[in-house]
Amino acid sequence: MSIDLKQLKYFLAVAEEKSFSRAAERLHISQPPLSQQIMKLESELGVRLFARTTRTFELTVAGKALMHEAADLLARMRMTIDTIRQIDRGEVGRLRVGIVGSAMWGPIPSLLEQFQSQFPRVSWTLHELGPNVQYEALRAKQIDVGFWREPKLDEDELRHDKLRQDLCFHENVCVALNEHHRLAKEPFIELTDIAGDPMLTLALDKSSFPRYLIQCCVDAGFEPAIFQEASEPQTLLAMVGAGLGVTLMPETTGRIGWPGVVFVPIKTRPPSANLYIAYPAHDDAPVVRAFLNILNLPAAGEGLTAT
Repeated sequence: MSIDLKQLKYFLAVAEEKSFSRAAERLHISQPPLSQQIMKLESELGVRLFARTTRTFELTVAGKALMHEAADLLARMRMTIDTIRQIDRGEVGRLRVGIVGSAMWGPIPSLLEQFQSQFPRVSWTLHELGPNVQYEALRAKQIDVGFWREPKLDEDELRHDKLRQDLCFHENVCVALNEHHRLAKEPFIELTDIAGDPMLTLALDKSSFPRYLIQCCVDAGFEPAIFQEASEPQTLLAMVGAGLGVTLMPETTGRIGWPGVVFVPIKTRPPSANLYIAYPAHDDAPVVRAFLNILNLPAAGEGLTAT
């Protein structure tokens, strides 16, 4: 049996119009090929679909049943085609986003709000993971995109693992001080001004970002005295608020009111807290493509994007 959708479309037009001539006009074809397609359909099914006399033109019982089924089938096919097109445009699907915790104090929430507004049928989930864990999750296809901070990963390593990384948001590091610290009221300070203070840092074995910040201190001329390490930025800020030391944080951290903590910019060559996005280089998933379009990343991955 060989029945195609065109035959069902032609049959439905004749059944609804109750006229071959009107159906042919509606379909923008001549009447003879229309009649041939209906005859072929009847032959394939082995039933009569129309009871024709010189005065009447009625559907048979089989024709009435097919009219209902054909209308339902064609409607489902239109919905299927529409859904497939929406999937191709990234309007339907699932997006798994890996983030470092400090990214949620910056532009990421507004980015997600914009994405949800433009693609309401895409479900997304956040996975708060350190950069190292995110990297492995990307390789294992457990997340679709990941956000982490400086330093930028080695391009050869990324290519080897079939990943790509783009700079998406520029940001500097500032110094978080207790409100009673000797430098708390300064408009700017130098990194070397905190050389003698106990340094609070994120766990050095969990991410390259805190190791990068320590190296920035070394490059500025001093070896920081690390007092405590912690897994979460809010833990460090709670210790700063208690007067246990100082820490280096992305400037957007200061948008939130942390009790007993002030954030002072670094005047000369502040370390970078730039935020990068990483994603599979060769996986052209429509939902990921739609998300990257929201970010308006350069096609060549040159890294200069909106802040």
